[in-house]
Amino acid sequence: MFQKFSKKDKDFIIVHLIFITVCILILSLPIPLPIGIKLFILVIVYNLLVALVGLIRKDKGWIKLWFFTLMISVFQIFPDWFLSAELNILIFPEDGLFKIGTVSGYMLGLWAIPLFMICFIGLKVEELSSKRKGFITVTVCSLLIFGIAEQSMWLLNSWYPQSVTLIFDHLAIYIILPEILLGLSTFYFYSREKSKKMWILIIYAFIIMILYLGNASFFFFLIEKIIL
Repeated sequence: MFQKFSKKDKDFIIVHLIFITVCILILSLPIPLPIGIKLFILVIVYNLLVALVGLIRKDKGWIKLWFFTLMISVFQIFPDWFLSAELNILIFPEDGLFKIGTVSGYMLGLWAIPLFMICFIGLKVEELSSKRKGFITVTVCSLLIFGIAEQSMWLLNSWYPQSVTLIFDHLAIYIILPEILLGLSTFYFYSREKSKKMWILIIYAFIIMILYLGNASFFFFLIEKIIL
């Protein structure tokens, strides 16, 4: 069955199998490092793995998608900073790593991990089927990946919500739609503008961050202040 995948598909699978193995080793072994540094190492490992594969394969599409999602991740510092410093509904506890404002430093590259995965899968479905099914796939993947992350990261003493309505004990209701829309907007802009130059993708990455910041603020106000 593995033979039916394209070379790029195999690279995607192998990269994520390697990354999962590294995650298990770093997070489970009794390595005397603070959790913030461990997560920072994992973020670096993932981004280096993806970038190196793209460079070795000389795959411009792969490299552009990685670069685009990494730029979004860098800009995502601002919404996280706003939610934690101004609204005080997101907490980044002391984790042994440097902070940018109130946000732990590993967040600079962490968002690239789910966004690269979501967009790669969405583009593959779009290629094999249709644009509509690509968007449906991205919606489902965004819900599952971001939902699982929000529900589980507290176990690592990473970020967690406070003073908001939760489901399943740790998932903030207000952030569900903004994160789905983040996945959709990333997929939409990349699939539409992937032929553009790198610097233009940086502009779109900034726009996506602004959209996410607005969505997070709006749905927080709507859900926490009006509905609930």
